[in-house]
Amino acid sequence: MILDNLTVLITGGTGSLGHAVISRLMTGEMGKPRKVIVFSRDELKQHEMRLRWLQPSPPIEDLRDFSPKDVLEFRMGDVRLYDTLMPALRKADIVVNAAALKQVPQCEYFPFEAVRTNILGPYNIVSAIREHRLPIQKVVTISTDKACKPVNVMGMTKAIQERLILSANLECPDTHFMAVRYGNVVASRGSVVPLFQKQLADNGQLTITSPDMTRFLLTLDQAVDTVFEALRFGAGGETLIPQVPSARVIDIAQAMVGSRTNGIKIIGIRPGEKIHEILISEEECRRTTERNDYYVIHSILPEIGQQNIESVRDEEYSSAENLLSPQEVQSLLARLGFCEADS
Repeated sequence: MILDNLTVLITGGTGSLGHAVISRLMTGEMGKPRKVIVFSRDELKQHEMRLRWLQPSPPIEDLRDFSPKDVLEFRMGDVRLYDTLMPALRKADIVVNAAALKQVPQCEYFPFEAVRTNILGPYNIVSAIREHRLPIQKVVTISTDKACKPVNVMGMTKAIQERLILSANLECPDTHFMAVRYGNVVASRGSVVPLFQKQLADNGQLTITSPDMTRFLLTLDQAVDTVFEALRFGAGGETLIPQVPSARVIDIAQAMVGSRTNGIKIIGIRPGEKIHEILISEEECRRTTERNDYYVIHSILPEIGQQNIESVRDEEYSSAENLLSPQEVQSLLARLGFCEADS
């Protein structure tokens, strides 16, 4: 299998996606890695994750024929600091770059911190591979719908990250650099569902910025599926987009409020926020093909990837299309345990 006897480095490995990727890798569905390196700068999250996997009580189910103690390695470090990143990269065959600053308001208040993590961090990965000729097979970086026609700092830094990573295919031809781009991951840290959960727990009103606002929705497992799809089938220079539905944020709120009397409060659009998100722009449509259940955006650089392709889209891929009905939103959230099923 694809990861048999390979070392996988996950930057930002203690985040929501990192947890999900590691849980899936430990089932053996991608093969038996030699090592999975969990790389992050948060000592508390590293400690908690180490306890969960290396001292599990009760034992973690659904593990294959290898022990997390043999596979997992925890490393403190920061993608922004080349000297802490380099020792981890020297060991790696595969890199999943999930390190990010992704809170939109925080990035607006501290834009250069977003630049450090979302741009300089990936640049350090590319520089290390190029300068030391590291034999890394694939690098997959995690992007966002906010990188498409960006209007906020987080999206702008992620847009540059995509271009930086994909152009690295020219400088490091022995490594395949790819991006995956998707929308809101239900229940990931900082997303709207945990915010609503906290507001409900505090007996407060659920706050939404606009009744017209829509967002792409996918589960953590679908986010991991997208990363694994890139590792299995992706080629250098590609950006992979999952074909997922969208929902109105007010429908999510109403499903979670249920019969409670808290209600919903409209607070107005925040700086840099869009009414509808976009996963593929009009310009990118000309470079978009389809593979399995994913769109594939081919590189803007003619030296990389396919040229003269037959596009499968004529217009941008917006969260205003393919909307889930309120009943479908409730069914999805109920299946994930965030609200009661509709009786």
